[in-house]
Amino acid sequence: MELDRIEKLIEKYFEAETSIAEEKELKDYFASSDVAQHLEQYKPIFGYTVHAKQEQFKALIPLNSKKRKNVVWLSVAASVIVLLGVGLFTFNHGSQSKTDDYGTYDDPEVAFRETQKALAMISEHVNKGIGSIEYLNQFEQSKNKIFKK
Repeated sequence: MELDRIEKLIEKYFEAETSIAEEKELKDYFASSDVAQHLEQYKPIFGYTVHAKQEQFKALIPLNSKKRKNVVWLSVAASVIVLLGVGLFTFNHGSQSKTDDYGTYDDPEVAFRETQKALAMISEHVNKGIGSIEYLNQFEQSKNKIFKK
């Protein structure tokens, strides 16, 4: 009776229809010493887990601490470079802003003449831009004549 049940469980196992309890029953059967002669061929399949549980990893893993030291020194060097960069940037910017006079004039007539020069230059560039817009207006008019709305 038990042998028939084991054979049916093996068939179910290979059809992937067994439950965990049925697989445990198969493992227990094949782990015992009274396995039927015609079922001996399945013993390695179900007996593997018993041997796998007893295996242990015994090899030594060498720790490479030298690589770790290089990473530490690299991070320290990067931090120092960043701090030096920020320090030099702050030092240079702080000293420049104190010495610049930003174009201030003590004489009002000189300031007036310089302002007129700057406004004339701006006016010249604005007039060039307006001239370019005139070409755009002509293009728009020509386009509207060709493609009547």
